[in-house]
Amino acid sequence: MAQIVTRKAPINIRALNTQRSLIDRAAALQNKSRSEFMLEAACREAENTLLDQRLYFLTQKKFKAFETALSNPVTENERIADLLASISPWEK
Repeated sequence: MAQIVTRKAPINIRALNTQRSLIDRAAALQNKSRSEFMLEAACREAENTLLDQRLYFLTQKKFKAFETALSNPVTENERIADLLASISPWEK
């Protein structure tokens, strides 16, 4: 049996009429309410923003190795070259 979750934290925003209309049209295409559509879109964007925030702590030695790896040219990789030269399935 599915558990019913009650949302209790209100989020209120003001928008231009054109923005609300745009959101309403998109929500309707996905058979969602404006609130459902906006909450899903906002959460997806929040997750992407948080995932983009990376902080790495490296020792001086590891940082130097990282810089060296970035500055060296990529070595030939026959499998990757073959893959890049092949025709994509949607192009066939």
